[in-house]
Amino acid sequence: MSCNSFKTIREAFVNQNFKKPSAIDGFQFWYQKDFSQDNIPGISLDKWYQQNKIQSKQKNIVVAVIDTQIDFNHEDLQGQIWTNRKEVPNNNIDDDHNGYIDDINGWSYISAKNGTYVVWANFEYVRFVRKWKPMFQDKIESQILPVDLPNFREYQRAVKMLDKNYDYYLNWLNSTKYSVTLFPKVKDTLKYFFPKEDYTIRDLDSLYKIYKINDKTYRQRRLDNDKDLGALIGFMKFKFEENEKTFEDILDVNKQMDSIVNKNLNINFNDRATLGDNSEVLSKDYGNNNISANVKGIRQIKDHSTEVSGIIGANRNNNLGIKGFSNKIKIMPLHISCSGDENDKDIANAIRYAVDNGAKVINMSFGKEFSVYKEWVFEALQYAEKHQVLVIHCSGNERFNSDEEPYYPNDNSFDGSPEICNNFINVGSVSKRIDSSFVSAFSNYGKKTVDLFAPGEEIYTTCAENKYKIDSGTSLAAPMVSGTAALIWLYYPNLSVQEVKQIILDSGTAYDLEVIVPGTKDKKIKFSELSKSGRVLNVYNAMQMAEKVSKRRK
Repeated sequence: MSCNSFKTIREAFVNQNFKKPSAIDGFQFWYQKDFSQDNIPGISLDKWYQQNKIQSKQKNIVVAVIDTQIDFNHEDLQGQIWTNRKEVPNNNIDDDHNGYIDDINGWSYISAKNGTYVVWANFEYVRFVRKWKPMFQDKIESQILPVDLPNFREYQRAVKMLDKNYDYYLNWLNSTKYSVTLFPKVKDTLKYFFPKEDYTIRDLDSLYKIYKINDKTYRQRRLDNDKDLGALIGFMKFKFEENEKTFEDILDVNKQMDSIVNKNLNINFNDRATLGDNSEVLSKDYGNNNISANVKGIRQIKDHSTEVSGIIGANRNNNLGIKGFSNKIKIMPLHISCSGDENDKDIANAIRYAVDNGAKVINMSFGKEFSVYKEWVFEALQYAEKHQVLVIHCSGNERFNSDEEPYYPNDNSFDGSPEICNNFINVGSVSKRIDSSFVSAFSNYGKKTVDLFAPGEEIYTTCAENKYKIDSGTSLAAPMVSGTAALIWLYYPNLSVQEVKQIILDSGTAYDLEVIVPGTKDKKIKFSELSKSGRVLNVYNAMQMAEKVSKRRK
């Protein structure tokens, strides 16, 4: 397109005034509100603090956060990170004889002793295919022994998922390669209209409309393989919608897609080579104590654990950022998550580490649709129950019924047998909307496998690089329950793990609503039918009930 045509459209554009997007709506802390007081379906934490004037009986309580690396230096987590007092810092000796050298603040299971770390790992269905391919490839069900049928059927499901996702991400990778080529041309073209390059998606929308009005031959003419101004504006609008506003963003997405195709989805990629570890042998002689590495260019690796930890234990008294559940909660960071699926060996080891080193609550805001060594995780969960430790897990963001489609880790073997333990709570996500969209559209659900719901949408919390953000996911609903469990035990330490679990489920708020089932367009069902309890976490009610149960035990 000629510069003369550009000039006509540019002049028409700059003479218009456009309203800029509004700021955050002011409900950052909605999840701590109370429905009866504030008409906001929060967890009633504020209400409990407003009425409670008693100090807790316990000095502190430890909550293990099994997750990504954490921003150890975040301002709102200062004084809130667990310290192993039995270990002498940096003397390269296992002073407390727990099998981990210099584990002052926790442990990283996917960092090597030489300081390197795993950034990309296989998806679990890739590991499942790799494990069972030698036995099952090209076989049909009639050729399989009855004892091997469960694994054979899981193998078939894993193969389908691998094939489907490989094609999907390969196409995405090819698209990002095209974007890398086209993006500089688009930026250069739009600079004519926006010399300061400060345009928004609304500005692009307006420019596009003016372009169509002023370009009389719009419908007939396409230049350079459809790279006319209209197409370039459309390209940039799409990139804005995907939050890819700079060339660095485009390159980062291209790098991620390349890694997904060639690492996450590559059956020949050994994600344990960096560690020098064999994931098929249940041992713990690997990893290091670096739970807060500064990884340039992949900030999101530390975002997740920092978000989760802030919800549970951010300092309540420093007048900064957010308020956690109690300053007496100490976060034990255990690093097992990177870009890919968590390894069952690391999950099992992290649970056992948490139990052995004094954690009373374990938060696991991660999940996967397959589990190669689920028996290791089951045994670790039973070990935690034996030692009176409660495990909280997010239900997942796949928008499916986890009664029908397994989501791990869990306390269900999916073979019709009873739950393997009674110290596990699976948490779905709700929003602040009291209507048919109350349940978050991304949340998994299940009358048998999801225990209750908690706020997990538009949650304001801590994040990496000493910042704060609004984020959504069942990952943020789980720590609401972890914080509640810790608060209960701070005041009523004589309660058993089974009692605390049941108190949390029984004390939740019941909402008489018909809600849209996640993963559907408009199918509605009673909210109470989407989980075991049919309720939403309520801290105030839980603390009231805990007091009554505790008194009965004395």
